Amino acid sequence: MVPLAPGTAGVTLAVRVVPRAGRTTVAGVRGDALLVRLAAAPVDGAANDALVAFLAEILDVARRDITLVAGHTSRDKRIAVASLTAVQLAARLDAILNA
Repeated sequence: MVPLAPGTAGVTLAVRVVPRAGRTTVAGVRGDALLVRLAAAPVDGAANDALVAFLAEILDVARRDITLVAGHTSRDKRIAVASLTAVQLAARLDAILNA
């Protein structure tokens, strides 16, 4: 399971991104991070935008509730989700990872 932590922008989690994948999908957990494969290339922030849109879709929250807190130019990112509690986020991640 991915560790969650309360933060000023919401509940935070670590995400490991693999850009230029064949399709955008959650590929499981690597270490303490959610592994997300993105079809977008890491050019001009396209991968970051695609990541925020994808996470908003799979977590069923608005895009404005997802904030990239750290790792703008790295594969290892810290994401904050403002509209969910840690318990709600953990339940949604569990459902996604066990689907």
